[in-house]
Amino acid sequence: MISEEIDVFWEAARHTTRSEPDASAPSVSSFGATPDEADALLALVLEGTKTATAGALWDYEHEDETLPEVGDLSILLDGSKRPRALVQVTQVEIVPFDEVSEEQARSEGEGDLSLAYWRVVHERFFTDVATHGRGFSQTMPVLVQRFRLLFSR
Repeated sequence: MISEEIDVFWEAARHTTRSEPDASAPSVSSFGATPDEADALLALVLEGTKTATAGALWDYEHEDETLPEVGDLSILLDGSKRPRALVQVTQVEIVPFDEVSEEQARSEGEGDLSLAYWRVVHERFFTDVATHGRGFSQTMPVLVQRFRLLFSR
């Protein structure tokens, strides 16, 4: 049933955004590591506060996951795995953890929007949910990306 919901969502989003009829379905994912985090972070996207995200490059590599590129589309799921938003990547950069900018932290829309808050939360996140087994490092490569909301339900 979830796959069918994603197909219906993509069809509506594609029609609304006037995407090419033969455009392949975008990636499907959610933010955070738990259903509650997925819901909270999605809410920030839907209200326009969250326009960026970050992930540990080592996790992308360990999972052999394709890195996002400018122009890529992604369907965001809520904590119940229901499609809720279509976003498009507008910027991608790889920077060391300790060089993530205040602007990036603010664009992620979390907490008090400060870089200090971002560092505490992301160090914990990159440590607790890492799949790569390399631990945490202040200089670890972080894939930061900006996106824009194209469609939501």
